[in-house]
Amino acid sequence: MPTKKRRDAGSGTIRQRADGRWEGRYTVGYDPKTGKQLTHSIYGKTKREVRDKLNKTLTEIQEGAYIEPTNMTVGQWLDTWLKEYKVNVRPETKASYEMHIRVHLKPDLGKIRLNKLTTHQIQLLYNKLINERGLSPKTVKNAHGALHAALEQAKINGYLRINPSEGVVLPRIEKEEIKAMDTEDVSAFLKAIKGDPYELPLFVDLFTGLRQGELLGLTWDCVDFEKGTILVNKQHNRAKGEKEFHFSPLKNSRPRSLTPASAVMDALREQKRRQEEWAKAAGSAWDNHENLVFTTELGRYINNKTLWMNFKRIAKEFGMPELRFHDLRHTFSVNSLQAGDDIKTVQENLGHATASFTLATYAHATQGMKRESANRMDAFIRSVREAGQAPAPEAEH
Repeated sequence: MPTKKRRDAGSGTIRQRADGRWEGRYTVGYDPKTGKQLTHSIYGKTKREVRDKLNKTLTEIQEGAYIEPTNMTVGQWLDTWLKEYKVNVRPETKASYEMHIRVHLKPDLGKIRLNKLTTHQIQLLYNKLINERGLSPKTVKNAHGALHAALEQAKINGYLRINPSEGVVLPRIEKEEIKAMDTEDVSAFLKAIKGDPYELPLFVDLFTGLRQGELLGLTWDCVDFEKGTILVNKQHNRAKGEKEFHFSPLKNSRPRSLTPASAVMDALREQKRRQEEWAKAAGSAWDNHENLVFTTELGRYINNKTLWMNFKRIAKEFGMPELRFHDLRHTFSVNSLQAGDDIKTVQENLGHATASFTLATYAHATQGMKRESANRMDAFIRSVREAGQAPAPEAEH
């Protein structure tokens, strides 16, 4: 009895089905356990349509560019990606990914088969988020970041031949205007916080440029009064959806050491003295097991929102209701540059990844520095010219 001829991977046939549709069947190989052929089908209304699809698929098989069909949806893959491939990211980062997937991506793209997702479908979603739902360009860009990363992993895994999010056009993000307090504003702010329960943390933040989470995550073991330094190596906050506050790594996971003004160290000494008084008054109710610098009168951590609300109250009272907490950081940065600190020093104090980022962020603040540099060069040029025109000293006889 003659043996049945086995078709090689990349071969195919076309036939018309009973329902009138045309079917193209192709072989992609053999099951190593059963030895049975692994075949898939392509369907179309006409023989020519199926032949074109089949020829394209067979070419991909021959060139090694073929992707095995999958019934997995975009939503299923996004959930898998978040659960299996984002296990080592910071809690707040993972919470952000989860929110964008659940709120912005899955409602429109979730039911689409992963290998059928197109660039145009993604573009339509981004346009909808901007034009119909009124989301900011930055929010759309963040949602795109999650989708792009997930699809790139799907491509690496062999589920996609190309990443369809590569070709989308993202909305333009207008550069955020830096709002820094000038000298008069700073003076008014210091008067406004005088005697306030949150005077010391706000004072320290204004003259160190710490992020809010870094400020509230500062612990006494990171304050060296003898050397006059502060080690910034963590933050204290909670991610969206979480109930408990906790320590977490810095934004760029790079600890930094600050040598702030002596007035800042004096403020920290005063904070330590106050804590000692609070602990004595609270007795057994005192609980600062996290060794935090800034706490309530019972030693507990300060809620980020509580500090923010009190800051906004103070800002309104001294006539700058639009001031944001992050503007304290901007104020420190601009004042540092205008005081003559070089870009590299400011970058390290702020914890920016690169000096170029610091320079780009505060380019407007360096204009005055450039003018001062030009004035110094003018003075130098004048001195050189005057020296060249001075009469030569008489020769000694």
